[in-house]
Amino acid sequence: QVQLVESGGGLVQAGGSLRLSCAASGSISSVNVMGWYRQAPGKQREVVARSSSGGSTDYADSVKGRFTISRDNAKNTVYLQMDSLKPEDTAVYYCAADIIGTMTGYVGRYWGQGTQVTVSS
Repeated sequence: QVQLVESGGGLVQAGGSLRLSCAASGSISSVNVMGWYRQAPGKQREVVARSSSGGSTDYADSVKGRFTISRDNAKNTVYLQMDSLKPEDTAVYYCAADIIGTMTGYVGRYWGQGTQVTVSS
């Protein structure tokens, strides 16, 4: 059993900052890519940022220069530092991780429950 638990969402004014955290726990053998996605009302879920276990990262064009993804491999935790927030960043943010479970022995994509981020103008 693998779980991803997110925290850190909330309401912030435009130009402000928030930091999201996501911790993976359970029967984990190894964690590969960890990332953040978001889904705004009426829109499809989109990737925001991803981080490989080796440290490489990639970002959506819309957040480059404003958001920073980082991870603590020892804690199986990924973070998303969001600065210079804009109203269009308002969405439910989901953490996702590609994890090899000790019980299954193969990689599976796991999702967090989602956390609301609201940016007021």
